Amino acid sequence: MKTKLMQIAIENSDEIVQMWLEKLDSLKRDEFKTTTSDELFESTNREFVNVIFTSIKQRGSLIEIVTFSEKLITLGWPLSYITDGLQIFRRVTIDFILSKSDQVDTNFFSEVLASVDEWVEPIIHQLVNEYTGSWEHILSIQRIALQELSAPLIPVTDGITIMPLIGTIDTERAKLIMENLLEGVIKHNSEVVLIDITGVPVVDTMVAHHIIQAAEAVRLVGANCILVGIRPEIAQTIVNLGIDLTNLPTKSSLKKGFISALEITNRKVINLKPKEDGIEEMINALQGE
Repeated sequence: MKTKLMQIAIENSDEIVQMWLEKLDSLKRDEFKTTTSDELFESTNREFVNVIFTSIKQRGSLIEIVTFSEKLITLGWPLSYITDGLQIFRRVTIDFILSKSDQVDTNFFSEVLASVDEWVEPIIHQLVNEYTGSWEHILSIQRIALQELSAPLIPVTDGITIMPLIGTIDTERAKLIMENLLEGVIKHNSEVVLIDITGVPVVDTMVAHHIIQAAEAVRLVGANCILVGIRPEIAQTIVNLGIDLTNLPTKSSLKKGFISALEITNRKVINLKPKEDGIEEMINALQGE
C-alpha cells in the first residue's frame, strides 16, 4: 500500500474499525447468535481488527495471526468468518479512503484498489494458512486419540484381558486392533484375551477375516483368544456367509467368555452362602485350584 494511503488508514483507524464492526455485526451468522454471546463476538471482532492493523504496521508479523487463528479454532468458528471479515474490511477501507479524497479519477481509484489489495491479500493468505494448518494439527491429534480409544485392551485380572470393540471395523482400525492386541498380550502377560464385539453393528467377511487374523496372531505369541458378544443376528450372518470360526472359541456374552477364561487359567467361579442367616446371596469369587 502506498505510504500516503497507508497513513490515511492508520490515522483514521478508529473510524474505519467502527464502520467495519457495524458492517460485520449486520452479517452476524445464525450460528454465532445461538452459540456465542454478544460480548464474545464483539471482543473477538476487535481482536480481529487489531490483528489486521498490527500486520500492516509490522509488515508481516505472524505472532498475532497464529494466536488469533488458534483462538478461532478453539471457539469452533468457521474459516468463512476470516474471509468474510477481511472482504468487508477491504470494502470499508476503500470506501473510507475514497470519501476522504477530492480525487475521483480512474487512476486514483485504481491506485486505492491496488494499494488496499496489497495490504489485505497477504493477511488473508497468512490467516487462512495458519487457520488450516492449526486445524489439521488438531485433527491429527484427535484422530490419534480416537484411534487409541477405539481398540483398548483392558486387564481385568491376572492373565485375562478384554478388548471391547464398538463401531465399524475397517482395514485401518483392524491394523490398530492387531497391534494393540499383540502389545497388550506381552505387556500384561495375558494368557487369555476376550474380544468383545457386542458393540460392532455389522460382521461381514472382511471383519471376520480381520478378527480371525488377530486371534491367530495372539495364539502365535502364546495366548488364547475368545470371541464374545455373538448376537443371534451376527451368528446367522456368519453362517450365511460361510465364515469358518472353527479354530476361534466363541461365546454369546462377555460373562460366559470370562467364565471360560477363568477355566483356561485354572480358576473358577463358586457360590458362597452366608451361614448366619437364611438369606441366600450370590458372591462371585475367584479361587485357584
